[in-house]
Amino acid sequence: MEQPRIDLWLKHVCLVKHRAEATEACRGGLVKVNGQRAKPASVVRLDDVVELTEPRYRRVVVLEIPSKQASKEGARAMYRDETPPPDPVVTRGLGVERDDGSGRPTKRDRREIERWRGRE
Repeated sequence: MEQPRIDLWLKHVCLVKHRAEATEACRGGLVKVNGQRAKPASVVRLDDVVELTEPRYRRVVVLEIPSKQASKEGARAMYRDETPPPDPVVTRGLGVERDDGSGRPTKRDRREIERWRGRE
């Protein structure tokens, strides 16, 4: 079996929506294979570590190489996700912690957010 290109592999295992997105990410230096920047035509092998940095950081280990597009459920079995859990403060983007689903910030909450950002 011929070893696939990294951009095709990313598309076949549903880590990106379109092959063009994978190609542009490779050209932009957003994809690494075993710690090295990958060109779109870089070969993917079993047990390679693939790191994506856009739109969020992902680190996966290649377990299987599909010959064609896989279903989403089947695609998840073709790699092992070793992405570290996100830092909750960074993902929130605000210094004031709020419960999910608690509605819009009140006027007091907005003032605290602005004070934290240093605008007042």
